[in-house]
Amino acid sequence: MGLFIIPKKIDTIRASQQFFPLNPVVTVPLYITVHLGTPDENAENVTVPFIEYIKNVASSELYPTWPENALRANILAITSIALNRVFTEWYRSNGYNFDITNSTQFDQSYNHNRGIYETVSRIVDEMFNQYIVREGQVQPLYAQFCDGRISQCDGLYQWGTVDLANQGKTPLEILRYYYGDDINIVTDVPMGGVKPSYPGEPLKLGDSDLNVLKMQLFLNRIRMNFPAIPEIYLLDGYYGENTEDAVRAFQGIFNYPETGIIDQAIWYRINYIYGAVTKLSELTFEGMQLSQWMDTSSRVYLEGDVRPGVEIIQYGLNVLSIYYPTIPQVAITGIFDSKTRDAVIEFQKTMNLQTTGNITQETYQILYDNVIGILNTLPSEAVYLPYMRWTGIVYDLGHESPVVYLIQEMLSYISLITTSIPFIEPSGTYDEATKEAVLAFQNMEGIEPTGAVDEETWYKIIDTYRRQRFGGITKNLLIDIMEPNL
Repeated sequence: MGLFIIPKKIDTIRASQQFFPLNPVVTVPLYITVHLGTPDENAENVTVPFIEYIKNVASSELYPTWPENALRANILAITSIALNRVFTEWYRSNGYNFDITNSTQFDQSYNHNRGIYETVSRIVDEMFNQYIVREGQVQPLYAQFCDGRISQCDGLYQWGTVDLANQGKTPLEILRYYYGDDINIVTDVPMGGVKPSYPGEPLKLGDSDLNVLKMQLFLNRIRMNFPAIPEIYLLDGYYGENTEDAVRAFQGIFNYPETGIIDQAIWYRINYIYGAVTKLSELTFEGMQLSQWMDTSSRVYLEGDVRPGVEIIQYGLNVLSIYYPTIPQVAITGIFDSKTRDAVIEFQKTMNLQTTGNITQETYQILYDNVIGILNTLPSEAVYLPYMRWTGIVYDLGHESPVVYLIQEMLSYISLITTSIPFIEPSGTYDEATKEAVLAFQNMEGIEPTGAVDEETWYKIIDTYRRQRFGGITKNLLIDIMEPNL
């Protein structure tokens, strides 16, 4: 999972549009564990399919004769509460071994083994993978609700939704009436498993991955309430001495042995304190700001990353591995795995950089400069480029980046076969010559001739390049680095 970009003034957001790389990533769990009582009550835990849990709660809380839009609005609120509890690990970070309770004092009603209304079942089957999110936030909204007759609350009134639905309000309009105009609905959320977020091994000095970055961000936010924790100045996902000092201070404040290591107990304690200081699971909360995560993660690639761009890093490492035997080749998968991290470390050693195993802007630039230096010595027909996902950026005049260079490389190769495409010299800068080549390509393919490389143009260039590259048109294959000898 990972991120989804939440635009302004939009009714629904497709989770398939997510580019967010960091853990936590919102997925619909296959199962959810329910405690049949209040949190501290000695009661049974039951693990049930998530979709059946939503149907049970909806059948326990709602009337099947209500207008469908009222039912849909309520089911979205019910689903969002459950996903919020799973996503934030609210109970597990407090030492409990369940995800949610069936107590309406703390969560929502669940009656084990009760019957399910047919109307409710049909609607839940359609929308169990949707939830509510507040604009600019990552986590599902803890969508507090009450019946509105016997009890009142600072959230949705269930009986009030009936009146609004009878007035012709849509589910989104009903939700915005109660929770505010900055509410959106996320759709097509992928299915995942229920498992604790703890990575399985302690985080310690010298580690670098997305989990380290998450802990750095959380500790810096906790520091606002506990200033004795030193600020982590370099948020890069590398567990350096500064991060270790912050962990030691956190452990001292909360009466843990000051080891400087984030084991399972400290992992969940940091999560819990972060949730407490941001009121993560309340109706009104500061929450995990998307802009904060985006700004930080956009400057670094770490183990576990799956953003478009990882393929380019892996491709660059493979190019360099031909000239530097110490740098191992890696499979171009688009997943920043442990083998990719090992290759990055060897690259950093070769270039006398700090061996963090992550790709900062500095490391990326040096990687790019070295790869381009090699590719510039080769003709277009001698360069082999792998399949790459669209990065989510529309490239146009003035853009400068490694991606622009690769677009130019592909168009240059295509121009060797298709003479209507003017040849361009790859430079990494989207200049007028590049725009003319893109316009010619778009006209050839029947794409709206904008001169910019959008998603449609990107994939058409990729398809055309790969078809010509693999089609036996050119046999002068001087380098082949797509399939490394692992």
